[in-house]
Amino acid sequence: MNDEFYNQGLEKAQQKDYAGAIAEFNRALQLTPHFPEAYLQRGLAYYDSGAIHQAVSDYTEALRLNPESVEAYYCRALARVTLKNLPGALSDVESAIRLNYNYAAAHNLRGMVRRKQGYIQDAIASFKKAAELYLQQKDKENCRLCLEKIKQLQPPEKPVVEQQISTNVPIISTNAYFTQLLEKAEKGDTREAIADLNWVLQADPQDAQAYCCRGVVRCKMGNYREAIADFNQALLLNFQDAVVYRNRGKARSLLGDNQGAIADFNQALQIQPQDALVYVGRGNAYRAMGNYLGAIADYTQALQINPDDAQAYYNRGIAYTFLEEMPSAVADYQRAASIYCEKEDWDNYHQVLNSLQKINKSHPESRHQKYNLLRQRVLRLVGGYWEIAQRLIEQKRDYYPGMTDEWYLQQVIDDLERDRGR
Repeated sequence: MNDEFYNQGLEKAQQKDYAGAIAEFNRALQLTPHFPEAYLQRGLAYYDSGAIHQAVSDYTEALRLNPESVEAYYCRALARVTLKNLPGALSDVESAIRLNYNYAAAHNLRGMVRRKQGYIQDAIASFKKAAELYLQQKDKENCRLCLEKIKQLQPPEKPVVEQQISTNVPIISTNAYFTQLLEKAEKGDTREAIADLNWVLQADPQDAQAYCCRGVVRCKMGNYREAIADFNQALLLNFQDAVVYRNRGKARSLLGDNQGAIADFNQALQIQPQDALVYVGRGNAYRAMGNYLGAIADYTQALQINPDDAQAYYNRGIAYTFLEEMPSAVADYQRAASIYCEKEDWDNYHQVLNSLQKINKSHPESRHQKYNLLRQRVLRLVGGYWEIAQRLIEQKRDYYPGMTDEWYLQQVIDDLERDRGR
């Protein structure tokens, strides 16, 4: 009867009926409490159903009953990786290797753990051993995957060789590894960067930093919805970093969800209040909503943090043009152009020059000075939202047709100041 419950549990687990499998293993264990294989298999069912702590508990009991169980050590190592207990995972996988040195999957898992800990050369050595064992076992696919991992971790233009250094010294940190991938994307190799990150996530679906990094690359590719999905997953895995909120805010803004973007930028600033990029991003969202004063305030804050931020100058110049504060716009455009010129960023340099030319052609200050001053006063009274000002002006046009633009602006100013008791 005991074997019958145990076999039924195996069958239900194979059918992915994990609750049913757990129930059968429970019955088997009621009849035979000292049944290590039942604990191991119930642990696997718990793991597959997402109950990771229960899985670890069952693997531990299986090891108490059978301290030589290679599979129990390996499975507990996998579960501990999911729980981010990397020292515990390393201890377990090394126990599995001591019991069976030819266990290719254990060497592969050890490489993954060491990579996550930042010991890249040690990770390479483990992946290399796993590849050799997979090759001996004629498992060409897993051998190829291990070789790919080695290639991706190895610094460029350096062959995979044994290093005469201590494996306890991190050669490349995990952060540096992801930085290399982002630099690769920045140079235009976005597809290769995505392929590398897909491998990382295939090896460890719980790597929150990899989701964040892939989201950043997807933003660069213009795949904003997929990027948001990656940022969401990073947050679900408790990767609370300003870069997640900043980049998700950017993606949401580019999809037109400016209110959601502002919420993300606010969250990023709570984590990292001196991040100039967040202020620029929030300024862009405010500007898209027509809140030009709010946008200018954010660009100004960004420039206080980073006075050489050409993009902040350029974006603030755009906001000033909407307010028709042309001298301020021209000054910002000229400063942005100078910075781009110094950096030899010719594409952005010419874009700024084109904006300057448009101002010079379409906004001669002498003709519009009075109108501009009135317009600025209206905008300040409505908090920078030109859409509100336009509605008020149109109401005046309906009541008093045929008057000049300056007259309508003055009437709106008078009404707003009277309502505020000025």
